[in-house]
Amino acid sequence: MSYWFHRNPLKATANLTFELRGVSTDEKTRRIFNELRQTRNKLLELLPDPNHDKSSIDKATTDYFSLLLGLIQPFDEGENKLRKALKFKWTNSLLGNVTQEQWDTAFEAAHMAINVALWYTKHAAKLAAKETPDMEEAKEVHTCLRVAAGIFTYAKDELVGKLAGNSTDNAVDTEGRIMEAYINQCTAEAQEVTIARAIELKHQPSLVAALAYETAQMYQRADDALNSLDEKIVGKWRKYFQLKSAFYTSTAYSYNGEALLAEDKCGEGNKGPTRGSEIISESRTIMQGFGPILKRTLEKCERENGMIYHHKVPYDPPQLELKATYGLVSPEEFKSIALSPLWTKDVYEKMDAKMAPKEENEKKADKDKDKKELPPVKEKETPMSEKDPGTLSGCSVS
Repeated sequence: MSYWFHRNPLKATANLTFELRGVSTDEKTRRIFNELRQTRNKLLELLPDPNHDKSSIDKATTDYFSLLLGLIQPFDEGENKLRKALKFKWTNSLLGNVTQEQWDTAFEAAHMAINVALWYTKHAAKLAAKETPDMEEAKEVHTCLRVAAGIFTYAKDELVGKLAGNSTDNAVDTEGRIMEAYINQCTAEAQEVTIARAIELKHQPSLVAALAYETAQMYQRADDALNSLDEKIVGKWRKYFQLKSAFYTSTAYSYNGEALLAEDKCGEGNKGPTRGSEIISESRTIMQGFGPILKRTLEKCERENGMIYHHKVPYDPPQLELKATYGLVSPEEFKSIALSPLWTKDVYEKMDAKMAPKEENEKKADKDKDKKELPPVKEKETPMSEKDPGTLSGCSVS
């Protein structure tokens, strides 16, 4: 069992020293900023390589976010006095090297969370790219995609809403439509693992059809989320969603045809695989193994209808109003990270926020400078298998 996934690049970010002279007033406060720098650098060092263990990323993420939260969550009435003490600069996964920046630690948390979620998708794709992933690896692909969907959901619901003046232009990663696309993509891809497993285990065709139809709808929702954005920016991503939606709609028609045949509704069953074949041809899909499945199902329906049932084949294919009774995937809920024990009310109160750099002063210093770009992240390439998977599900990786 192997899969074909599209991945957007990781986001780049400017180096951050966390040197706030005057803000940190003693050894305990200085230790926090030192640990923030070290844990951020460690996490950024790990993310470009999808070969790392999931546990390594989990630990690095927890280490950094447990400290970062001390610059976001309130310790008393009102906003955290340190939340806007630092300027953070990030690129976006669809917009190349152009940077976006804010004096807001919630901005840092949202963009770093998105990058961590992207790592999980790339780790899943790396495992899926193997010629013969074993069952434990298939489970990890499934888990990683659900975790990624949960992190995207957390960023959208808990972090992006905190940002003042969040941009809705040019497909930035914190924009609601981009977040919805990522959530639907990860959830649908996780459900692909469920479908492939159901096919391999020869579950009832009605269940496979229902799961495939639900998956096609998820990909359609992802595509719909992007339809009002610049096609030059999101066009390639949308093509992927359209292809996957077409493929799983075709899968649903094929397996629904088998289910109808099992109910002695051979005329209707005949039309489903026919429509599935038309969709495959229209979309020029590269899912190599599925054409023969459609052909076998159609030939079986035609043979049995001609010899036994003699049902009239309807002009229109059967309506796909399918609901899966089990097997549906949902994002794995993100577990809140606890505040680092290095942060205490006493330590917070010793921080002198008045000594932090001011945004207006930085703007004056930067007004004559061009908006800087950041080089892309040098991601470690993972080899993709070109071997025919030789499975009933017939999926391949690209």
